[in-house]
Amino acid sequence: MSDLSHQNKPSNEHGDDGHQSPIKTPKQLVTAVIAAFVVPIICIVLLVQYVTNDRKMGAGSEGDTPEAIAARISPVADQGFTLKDTSGPKILQSGNAVYTAFCAACHDTGAAGAPKAGDSTAWAPRIAQGYDTLVLHATKGIRAMPAKGGNPDLDDVEVARAVAFMANKGGASFKEPEAKAATAPAAEATAAAPAAAPTAAAPAAAVPAAADAGKKLYESACMACHGSGVLGAPKFGDKAAWADRIKQGTAVLHKNAISGIRGMPPKGGSTASEDEVKAAVDYMTAAAK
Repeated sequence: MSDLSHQNKPSNEHGDDGHQSPIKTPKQLVTAVIAAFVVPIICIVLLVQYVTNDRKMGAGSEGDTPEAIAARISPVADQGFTLKDTSGPKILQSGNAVYTAFCAACHDTGAAGAPKAGDSTAWAPRIAQGYDTLVLHATKGIRAMPAKGGNPDLDDVEVARAVAFMANKGGASFKEPEAKAATAPAAEATAAAPAAAPTAAAPAAAVPAAADAGKKLYESACMACHGSGVLGAPKFGDKAAWADRIKQGTAVLHKNAISGIRGMPPKGGSTASEDEVKAAVDYMTAAAK
């Protein structure tokens, strides 16, 4: 009986010990729960860093190679600025180009008495004067038209081409001139050199030279207004119109001509020097005294 009772007794000792949980206290339970969340998160973070652990560069950076640097500065270096190259010879414009840019404003509309392009009736008497005369008038200016159409930077050849273009539209058959020979300036300088040798007579010729400069500037720039009294300008030789102005004194007249006054632009719209402007004023006042 004792053996049977011993056999029938449950063996909890050995069976329960094999399945007992390692968590025996509340503290161990809390630690296990926290570890269950924290450990996976740490593993994920480490994995992400490993995968993305490439070389990082700043925004828009492409490294320090010469190509990358050139690419980065190109938006600044290529802003569309164009440097004007003055080292080479000037490219002369055609007659059509000069006309469109500078002459059309008056010759398309007939403003200020300009003969309209294509008007054979208006151009006939002008063509009869000859090509050289027309070029001279266009280069030096005549009546209301300023020298070179108001653009002193135009080359004489460009002005001559524009004249041929306009005159041909009015019935002429002029040929636009070619560019001047490159050696022409040197030849002119060589020819002028002997004339500069006698310096002893220079002081004696100073006064006539000033008078000639005044007359030349008057004919090229001032005559456009003072020849006909345009915009209230006192007419050349009109003593009554000049009387009150002459009373102001030469210094005042010089200053007004250089700085401009009322409808007259500074220096009469020319690029002449102040001495040349003063000479032109003296030339006009002398004619009215």
